[in-house]
Amino acid sequence: MASEDMDDLHLRIARVTEDLRTIQQELNCAAMQAPSDPELMEALNSMSETEPIENLRVALDQMRHFLWFYAQVMSNEPELGDKLRQAAQTASDEKPKLESSFLDKLSRADELMLLHHLADSKRRKPN
Repeated sequence: MASEDMDDLHLRIARVTEDLRTIQQELNCAAMQAPSDPELMEALNSMSETEPIENLRVALDQMRHFLWFYAQVMSNEPELGDKLRQAAQTASDEKPKLESSFLDKLSRADELMLLHHLADSKRRKPN
């Protein structure tokens, strides 16, 4: 990845981070107002409101898992990075029965890599 691409990525990360903080503040305000406002409580509990929040929760959960693996790869496990890239390629080559998102494929790949890594570490002799 070129330096310019990394700069763009860092700017996007900063924007998303700020957006997430704003969303959290707005949801917090709504949660604080809802108990005293029955109309707001009903609106917040409607399917049209809960579905986007559930989608966001799932995406953030998957990103959290990915970022943990990314940090492991970047900090101390270069061979795990090769395995992760290989597994991600394998996962993206699969023809899923149902359409799935990139994050779903990535999540399966990183979970698979963790299992492989843990199995490999059990077979290694301690230093």
